[in-house]
Amino acid sequence: MVSPLLANVFLHEVLDEWFETQAKPRLRGPAQLVRYADDAVLLFKLRDDAERVLKVLPRRFEKYGLELHPEKTRLIGFQRPPRNVKRPWPKPETFDLLGFTLYWGRSRRGKWVVKAKTAKDRLSRSLRNIHRWCRQNRHRPVEEQWEVLCRKMKGHYAYYGVTGNYDALDAFSQGVRRRWRFWLARRSQKGQMPWWRFSHLLHRLPLPQPRIMKPYARPAI
Repeated sequence: MVSPLLANVFLHEVLDEWFETQAKPRLRGPAQLVRYADDAVLLFKLRDDAERVLKVLPRRFEKYGLELHPEKTRLIGFQRPPRNVKRPWPKPETFDLLGFTLYWGRSRRGKWVVKAKTAKDRLSRSLRNIHRWCRQNRHRPVEEQWEVLCRKMKGHYAYYGVTGNYDALDAFSQGVRRRWRFWLARRSQKGQMPWWRFSHLLHRLPLPQPRIMKPYARPAI
């Protein structure tokens, strides 16, 4: 295992420089490498180029004692759909990167753009963490719980609050409320927290609402 920090330094030579100086000059079409720490996406105009690089990439990594992630390393078709779809068209594939699922969607002006939404596994993991925290801290003063939950929710919105991702933000928001109410109810022997009482609590201590913090959608080239 290589830490993300070390991977960022190590992969500069193993992947970045190799791709720019050795791989790209041998390709027939344009290509681009996008990498963040140990996560990378290689973009190709021509499928033949992508298949050639995918074939030699494992050997390149093995040379340095590294292995590619078997589930994350795959070739997908992510080409832009036709401008005017008037007939059945294969739905473009999607892929996950840095906690987001990237997919093709229409902008408000009807143009195809690459959009992002919270990956399902990341949303589930975030809510599991909230559930665990609420269980472990259910006996702390309610105001203290509220302060921590507010910070956690604001941090989630700051990272995942991109244009087009409101539904996933709202799902997270509602999930936090349900889990907090569930564990507040377990504070008492009766194990009850009626919705009307919880609503009064939220009126006094409102949790942050979902908020889009930054744009993401980009016009297709």
